[in-house]
Amino acid sequence: MGEYTALWQSLGLDLERHDQLMVALGSMYEEMFLSQENRPAAMEYYDFLVSEIHGLRIQELTDHKAKGGKVVATFCVFVPEEVSLAAGAISVGLCAGSHFWVPDGEKVLPRNLCPMIKAGMGAKLSKTCPYYESADLVVGETTCDGKKKCWELLNEYIPVHVMDVPQMKREKDIQHWGEEIKTYITKMEQLTGNDITPEKLAAKIELINKKRAVLQRIHNARKAAAIPISGKDALLVTQIAFYDDPERFIEKGQALAEELEQRIEDGTGVFSEGTPRIMIAGTPTAVPNWQLHHIIETSGGAVVCEESCIGTRYFENQVVNTGATLDAQIAALADRYMKINCSCFTPNTARVEDVLHLAKKFNVDGVVYYNLQFCHGYAVEYLKIERALKQAGIPVIIIETDYSDNDTEQIRTRIEAFLEMLR
Repeated sequence: MGEYTALWQSLGLDLERHDQLMVALGSMYEEMFLSQENRPAAMEYYDFLVSEIHGLRIQELTDHKAKGGKVVATFCVFVPEEVSLAAGAISVGLCAGSHFWVPDGEKVLPRNLCPMIKAGMGAKLSKTCPYYESADLVVGETTCDGKKKCWELLNEYIPVHVMDVPQMKREKDIQHWGEEIKTYITKMEQLTGNDITPEKLAAKIELINKKRAVLQRIHNARKAAAIPISGKDALLVTQIAFYDDPERFIEKGQALAEELEQRIEDGTGVFSEGTPRIMIAGTPTAVPNWQLHHIIETSGGAVVCEESCIGTRYFENQVVNTGATLDAQIAALADRYMKINCSCFTPNTARVEDVLHLAKKFNVDGVVYYNLQFCHGYAVEYLKIERALKQAGIPVIIIETDYSDNDTEQIRTRIEAFLEMLR
């Protein structure tokens, strides 16, 4: 990474602790990613972005703010990027995938809470996340009770706007979500001083649709018998999509997709023939939470799909960009975002259907259901998904864990046994 000490100082980071975080991240990345063989050449760009994860992009955010621009930080796929961008702001996803931040989060949050929420809070309290310190506004949502209460505390440290995600998907709930998007438009206009016009919003809808399309193209390549990219690398690409410049991401993503498609044509895969094909379903895997993918793919399996917010739920549907008025565009946005099958919804039969559809579409041999401790929505939904998968003849195992490495070897033993059963 380049020399960014002055930049980090200007953001008020705790430099000593930040150095500890970056050393740990670099070591983990080298072990999990750079040690892989036969990686696509286009992954060099994503390696570079990780090496500059707190450098180049943070400098871009700082330069944007110096020109009067605003930065909006989010935790969830329900927050419409299109609206933030149409207001002239930059939208970035916040990191919440490391145990490094959990102890700081537990200073104000109970220990028996989802590690993702504790890490998200801890990243702010520890002053080690430059994305937090670059943000003018954090946009939260009501996808779980833990988050809902966390936003109240987080608002004491940084301005937070909360979007109320309905808990059902009736017509009136979709309309309610449209009203929440309309309120968010007003909030963004106030924050940036820029009007969001139908022309601006249409342009950003088209841009984010293109980003989703390139992600779909990359992930569809994983259906091939000769899998052209590892699950870890595919996961990384999706994670980076949350904070990279959208236009640059589209350009680099298209280059990767073309290489993967050429690999498929040439029969070039990154796993040996007969490697069990695994889908991971369940809770999100935020940066730098790569542990489960790493365990699976160093135990003889290949991850070919993620039924997750850091996976198919992020990019699987497009916004129908045909409306000429803001009201029509808001309705299209509401319709698209309410197709996300988060565990917060009841009833949620569509998510069960998603899991079955994806398992067949990607020809998986087994499903690893990933659940972060104290994530009650996904934990409760496991029973229905387990039943559906077993009825379809698809083996499944549940892995419930947190961000610490205390149970790594236990998880590896269970994964190895599961993979052996699939052979």
